[in-house]
Amino acid sequence: MLTRQAINSGEYLEHFESLPNLWTQERIDRSLAETLKRRPADALDVWVFAYGSLMWNPMVEFDRREVATLHEWHRSFCLRLIIGRGSEEHPGRMLALEPGGCTQGVALRLPQAKLDEELRVMWVREMVLGSYQPTWAPVTLNDGTQTHAIAFVADPSLDQFEADSRVATVAPIVSLASGMLGTNAEYLFKLHAALDEFGLRDDYIEQLIGALVPIAQPVPPDVPGTAG
Repeated sequence: MLTRQAINSGEYLEHFESLPNLWTQERIDRSLAETLKRRPADALDVWVFAYGSLMWNPMVEFDRREVATLHEWHRSFCLRLIIGRGSEEHPGRMLALEPGGCTQGVALRLPQAKLDEELRVMWVREMVLGSYQPTWAPVTLNDGTQTHAIAFVADPSLDQFEADSRVATVAPIVSLASGMLGTNAEYLFKLHAALDEFGLRDDYIEQLIGALVPIAQPVPPDVPGTAG
């Protein structure tokens, strides 16, 4: 499992050195600064919307965590993956968000006193290949509070973007792919378990699980009851 130590030590970035689209630390920092400049006026606190591995392995410190609904975006395995949980021989698919619909997940509020440090860790983790467009998107917390949260959405202009993210297309790809962080199927089962942990359901993920089970046996999920 990816750790904070691997990011802080530089080990995480080293894993991607062979890839031509690797982002430098300077470029990652610039993306973070540009995103903070676009912070909406109503975003008095900085929330990050967790819809994938950030749900079970956030790695950042937060002072509040709420089940939330992200508006105008939906989950999609639309990014080609050749490292991490995929390879050149058997590319996998990485989860992102595409426009339309809504997504239920978890909103993490970052502590103001440690905001710069926590955001920098998150940016290295998510933007090492520049695969996402960090976006301030409207969210509704479980208590009805409406605000904006940072969401890492797909960038369709990049080479790794795959327009066809249908269940029938993605399931066979996910069943075969694996890499240094484990199998692509393991990620899907962990996601499904994390959604269940928070009492959530995503029809797209349910359909993928249903299509994948006959192809690959699930890896027992390691989803803690609380974030660590």
